Amino acid sequence: MSSPPVVVKSTKPTRQVIDLMVKRKISSVLVSDRGTPDRPIEEYGIVTERDLLRRISSDAERAFDMPVGSIATRPLISIRAAAFAYRAIGRMDRLKVRHLAVHDGGVLVGVLSARDLLRLRAAAAIDLDDTIEHAKDAAELAATWSMLPGVVRSLIGEAIDPRAVAEIISDELCSLTRRAAVLAEQQMQIEGHGPPPCAYAVLVLGSGGRGESLIAPDQDNAIVFADGEPGGAEDSWFKKLGTKLADMLDISGVPYCKGGVMAANAAFRGSLDIWKGRVEDWVRRLRPEDLLNVDIVYDLRPVHGDTTLAAQFIEYAYDRGHAEPVFAKLLGEQMTTGNPFTVFGGFQLENGRLDIKKYGLFPIVATARTLAIRHGIRERSTRARLERLIAQDIGGERDMKAMLAGHSMLIGLLLAQQTHDIYAGIPVSNRIEINALTREQQAELKSLIKRLQSAPDLVRDLMFA
Repeated sequence: MSSPPVVVKSTKPTRQVIDLMVKRKISSVLVSDRGTPDRPIEEYGIVTERDLLRRISSDAERAFDMPVGSIATRPLISIRAAAFAYRAIGRMDRLKVRHLAVHDGGVLVGVLSARDLLRLRAAAAIDLDDTIEHAKDAAELAATWSMLPGVVRSLIGEAIDPRAVAEIISDELCSLTRRAAVLAEQQMQIEGHGPPPCAYAVLVLGSGGRGESLIAPDQDNAIVFADGEPGGAEDSWFKKLGTKLADMLDISGVPYCKGGVMAANAAFRGSLDIWKGRVEDWVRRLRPEDLLNVDIVYDLRPVHGDTTLAAQFIEYAYDRGHAEPVFAKLLGEQMTTGNPFTVFGGFQLENGRLDIKKYGLFPIVATARTLAIRHGIRERSTRARLERLIAQDIGGERDMKAMLAGHSMLIGLLLAQQTHDIYAGIPVSNRIEINALTREQQAELKSLIKRLQSAPDLVRDLMFA
């Protein structure tokens, strides 16, 4: 995007605006009464080259002296600053526009034109995103989601950073969950259950929330709602919604979570007060085995509904987790993965494959999450957490830099293997075929996993740094 955007006052004569656009070599200006950026997006309109040409063509005598606000287009079409560029392409294509305002939290921060996007090549991802957003039922969602392996293969072919590919997969998983939630809510009303009894938010947890999904993720979701007790009227309504959401996602190609991490289950839905009570219970636990599935809640991303509820919940969870060192210590004690090496130093393989999520990704993700909670870092992705931990200079910099590099390598290896397996008709898993790697890749992988065997020690050392 171009930032800051060029903004003019609504009263400015069109002639002066044309002169400004020629001088700045831009194809549009944003218009508001204040004539400044950094205001809520609703305050702005837009005037483009085409708008000016049409007005001059239809009313040449008066066009140049008109206030620019009189020909501005409202409401302004916009997109989040955090959105991927391919989403902007899809939105422009669907709405037949060539400019988008860019906002951050509803505040204008930039502007994006079709010219800015000419060099990007992500057609498959564009199609996937747009069709998810407009799917009418579970069958259409399923047809759309089946495009994912092709999208991933095309993105890998563009030599995009594997972590960016994983983030794109996560973005589409969140989009799919959001659309399924909308359709589930519509079904609730059609069946006579009425509208939502109170404000609520649907949350995606775990790798989807962190932006680190791989191919063929399963469901990890939850619901937080404003008011209501377990088993009460509100909870009963959201149980039905969570069940419809889970069923729709399963039909769409995102299978039920084997561990039960779904809003259909009582442990993963509740009012804000209930969730806060759960947090209090978590931080007072005495054994690491009592914290099953707690850690992935700290990766949550709201995808539908009232995001303020989600923000209040996660802020409370981080505040309490940070304030209770024993909680982070117990999370750290869950990190033991076992030894993947033989007595001769080679990998212990199963059918020639090694589970690199278990022995590689898990210790990296868990280290970053646990230390982030302990040291008050509110980032969501593993990459951002490690970078912030390094910046805080708490020690362990070499190990965490190795984790950063290893994280990208492991995601790349898994995405490549999973894509290959799908097109070969092999069930997707977290295991990679070791003999298919080059000698250099095998050596690098072995070195990384050996280093990660000491990740629990690193967490203990830095817990009170």
